[in-house]
Amino acid sequence: MGSYWHSRGYIPHFEGEEIIQSVTFRLADSVPADVVQRFAWEIGTRECEAAYRRRIEEFLDVGHGECWLRRAPIARLVHDSLLCYNGARYRLYAWVIMPNHIHVLLEPISPQALATIVQGWKSYTARQINALLGRRGTVWQREYWDRFMRNEEHFLNTVEYIHSNPVKTGLAERAEDWPWSSCAR
Repeated sequence: MGSYWHSRGYIPHFEGEEIIQSVTFRLADSVPADVVQRFAWEIGTRECEAAYRRRIEEFLDVGHGECWLRRAPIARLVHDSLLCYNGARYRLYAWVIMPNHIHVLLEPISPQALATIVQGWKSYTARQINALLGRRGTVWQREYWDRFMRNEEHFLNTVEYIHSNPVKTGLAERAEDWPWSSCAR
């Protein structure tokens, strides 16, 4: 398979054999298109990717949208989906399910591709979430953010970010108190 960049939309994604990556994916209604456009305009060109991503993360952390992942049955469904193929298709290092988005730090196991793993989580959980809610329609934002780990420090900082997200947003006093996280396991 090797390593390569690809795009399924407007965000480039990196695929590589057994490379540890951080992935964030979110509910479709968590950041409206007009907000995304406004942030892009305010920040400027894609040269400011880090600033743009920070603005999106801050917006997500406020808890916009329906926040279906706040509901225990839905969070449990997503939790179980993340853990289902851990050790077989990927290795999970850290993860957290927030009310409207998910952060995962994982390493695909060859020959699995990151895009296939994320698509599997999203398609399975979308069908199940719609069934639980008695609705039809889009559940997840089409794209996801991914970033490969450059070194051990980057890896450790990413684990800390993932585990501290519920504390930072006021959902828990301690990372261990948030039930939908690898920190609570």
